[in-house]
This record gives sequence, structure tokens and C-alpha cells, in this order.
Amino acid sequence: MLIQSEYVDLNTSTGIMRTFLHKPVTQKKTPAILFYSEIFQQTGPIERAAKMIAGHGFTVLVPEVFHELNPIGTILAYDDAGRDKGNADKSNKDVEGYDIDNQAMIAWVKKQAWFSGHIGAMGFCIGGHLAFRAALQSEVEATVCFYATDLHTNVIPNKPNQHSMDRLKDIRGELLMIWGKQDNHIPDAGRKLVYEKMHDTKLAFTWHEFNGQHAFMRDEGERYDPELAMLGYELALKLFQRKLS
Repeated sequence: MLIQSEYVDLNTSTGIMRTFLHKPVTQKKTPAILFYSEIFQQTGPIERAAKMIAGHGFTVLVPEVFHELNPIGTILAYDDAGRDKGNADKSNKDVEGYDIDNQAMIAWVKKQAWFSGHIGAMGFCIGGHLAFRAALQSEVEATVCFYATDLHTNVIPNKPNQHSMDRLKDIRGELLMIWGKQDNHIPDAGRKLVYEKMHDTKLAFTWHEFNGQHAFMRDEGERYDPELAMLGYELALKLFQRKLS
């Protein structure tokens, strides 16, 4: 499908959140996908991935995940300085701010004439975790998490029972969890911990581990694996088509 792109500035209690919108050109109502970037925000690879999903009949919203901490429109480079700034922002944002962001996007989506009534979530790296966090919202019916970081750490200082893994019983939708076995950010023991907690909570989920490094979906850099990326997108689209379309 042809798509069109624009943005909307959403008011939240923590400030204005620029949210990029990638929409299929159609008269039909479409589901919404809340699409979460890496720590670098909407870079070229994230924009291309969001547009690819949109081209399959979904309206994709890409929020600036650290909008409270940066000027509107900030994009960080895939270099040491960008990585350091993004990791600092991750440390400095209150976890409850992500819930505020999710609620703001969901409330806005519900008012749109193009909205079909179905919402999904998807993300990479920290965005994989933020998609998982979005699944805590009752409206989110299908969630795809690519190599979600920090789920296994289960530590938020001075915030008891606020880590995503402490709130698994709030999840109502189905999840697709995709990992790279050679991902040095998420060790084998960490993946095992996440799997066991999700299994013990009896969540509806599927689990895939591929021979890939961290960021194997990102179509820039030496870790990109086009074959695995294609497979990952196919799995994601099948879930969204089955649960949302």
C-alpha cells in the first residue's frame, strides 16, 4: 500500500511528545501500532521499519521516547556520543513516564476517524521493552518485542512493583518475543528468567531465538542480518494481521 507520513505533537503531563505518523493511503479504517525506537529515537532505520509496517495496512505511531529530556526533533547518531546520550536519557527518565506516554497516544488514537478500534505495539532494543510496557495497557491486543533490553534486570531504584516484569498480570494481549542468541546485552540467563516468568504467569506468547547479534534488525551497521530481519518482520506482521486486522 502507498503511505503518507506526518507528525503530531501530543500534550502529556511531562511535556510535548512529538509523534511521527506513518499511514496507509486508504479509505478503510486501520489498526494503530505504537512503534518504539531504540535510544536514538526516529533514525533512518526506525523510520524505514515503521513505514514498512504501515505499508501493510497499519497506522504506525513513532513517539520520541525521551521527549522530556531533549528538544523536539532530536535524533541521536549511531556513535559513542549518541549512545552515551541515549543511555543517560534512559537512566534519567522516570519509568512511569512511559505509561503516561502510552496513555496519551492511546487516548489520541481513539479520537481519530481512521482508527479501526484495534491497537498493537512493537519495538527494538529499549523500544522492545517499551512495547512490552505498552502491553500493560488494556487496549493493546498484540505486542512484538525485538531483543528487549532490561526486562531481565528487574531493578528500578525506589520504585517497588513498577518494573514491567512485576506487572505481568496486567497484560491482556498476545506477545511475540524475538531474541538474538549472540546478543551481549541480554545473556542466556536473562532470557531464561524472562521466559520462565512469562510462562509461570500463563501469558499468551510465542518465543523465538535466532543466531543474531544485538540490533540484527537495524539496516545500518555490521550487525544487520537481512535474512533474519525479513523473518522477524514476517512474524510480526502475521501476529498483527491475526489479532488486529
